[in-house]
Amino acid sequence: MQTTLRLDPESGWMQGIEHIASSNYNQRPSDEVSLLILHNISLPPGQFGTGMVDALFTNQLPAEQHPYFQEIKTLRVSAHFLIERDGKIKQYVSCHNRAWHAGISSFHGRENCNDYSIGIELEGTDWTPYTNEQYQQLRRLIKEIKKHFPLITDSRICGHSDVAPGRKTDPGPTFDWKRIR
Repeated sequence: MQTTLRLDPESGWMQGIEHIASSNYNQRPSDEVSLLILHNISLPPGQFGTGMVDALFTNQLPAEQHPYFQEIKTLRVSAHFLIERDGKIKQYVSCHNRAWHAGISSFHGRENCNDYSIGIELEGTDWTPYTNEQYQQLRRLIKEIKKHFPLITDSRICGHSDVAPGRKTDPGPTFDWKRIR
């Protein structure tokens, strides 16, 4: 039985999911939240279910465990949400705060997408199809987010590749946009 997802309007934290607080965030320059950006992540690359995304977002990545971790050990990044392969949703940053997920970015000519967006990571790669559980949970999560942030319309749900073209490719060509529209 699925738990009910409910965004607490006061705190910006989603109820019914696991919370793992990241320190990699700051205050938004305004209260506006008008964009939702979809990403993918796997750590080490191409490996799932390792718990290393949690470690990355909480600055506890064990750099000695994998050569790739040596390359990214100084990154200070986060997202608001992660949806794992089995559909489990985790939250790292309140929706009221600016998570550090988009980097150098622009949407319709407006820069600094972190200022006005919510970032959702899907555990995956550009070339690995996402699971049915991930799509199901992503639809539920988007529906609840849109209830509280009505400026996020279907046309303002995009991929990291849309806001950082040439620099980013996620969520990748295997992402089926029709499954969330």
